[in-house]
Amino acid sequence: MRIKTRVFNEEKRSDSHFCLSGTLHIGDEIREINSISVANQTVEQLQKMLDLPSTIQPKGRQIVSRPPIKDKMSVKIYVRAQFEYDPSKDELIPCKEAGIRFQVGDIVQIISKDDHNWWQGKLENTKNATAGLIPSPELQEWRVACIAMEKTKQEQQASCTWFGKKKKQYKDKYLAKHNAVFDQLDLVTYEEVVKLPAFKRKTLVLLGAHGVGRRHIKNTLITKHPDRFAYPIPHTTRPPKKDEENGKNYFFVSHDQMMQDISNNEYLEYGSHEDAMYGTRLETIRMIHQDGHIAILDVEPQALKVLRTAEFAPRLLL
Repeated sequence: MRIKTRVFNEEKRSDSHFCLSGTLHIGDEIREINSISVANQTVEQLQKMLDLPSTIQPKGRQIVSRPPIKDKMSVKIYVRAQFEYDPSKDELIPCKEAGIRFQVGDIVQIISKDDHNWWQGKLENTKNATAGLIPSPELQEWRVACIAMEKTKQEQQASCTWFGKKKKQYKDKYLAKHNAVFDQLDLVTYEEVVKLPAFKRKTLVLLGAHGVGRRHIKNTLITKHPDRFAYPIPHTTRPPKKDEENGKNYFFVSHDQMMQDISNNEYLEYGSHEDAMYGTRLETIRMIHQDGHIAILDVEPQALKVLRTAEFAPRLLL
């Protein structure tokens, strides 16, 4: 039995005894399992042999104990809903009474993802919460994409029947022709979350409509607490004025350099004004964190996709 390909699916990797041990590589041959030859063994027999307690002993290497395999159900998965759902108004759900109603921001514990279209879950922090059905991310994305296509009349001929008899043929046709719709919608259905103790935030993000006072809040915090807060200095391609110093109010860079950095995803956001480009570089935010300060950002909501990571650890102020 020769190893021909690596396992790239992380879920499969976690279930693989040998991938966990890190002892098998492409091209290696398995001749024995637990001192039993694998020659002429069926797949079922090999699987039974793998399920037995064992150690892995490659030739010429130290014995490596096989780590215990965790039960999938012992790992709890929680998600934060990014859309509102009411099963009583859902025409696709198999049983409306079996569905769970939730609002944007509700935390749902995922019980099962076995079904492709319908997950099982229950609301967290709710008394007497019972498990029920919720739409899978793929089903919800398909639903929203179909509605968007109907509204914009981008598709006039194809039907949006998910459970039709020609499901497979239509699904392939749909995905081939309308990938751009998903890209334009940029859908987020569920966000996986974990419960953590309170910790210091690195970034304060101010969100809201223009003219509601975000700049005033930012300036007030920096003025009253300069030892705690700082604002990332923007970069610009416009030439410096006579009394301007590089790195004080702006970092002045060439147009080519800024375009190169943008193509390398080094900017949180950017735009143009009066034939010059302006932008917030991620490295300037990191420099504020290195100085022990909290970075205050006044950005558009689209920038949250980049900021919502452990590196930036943002707190949102709406």
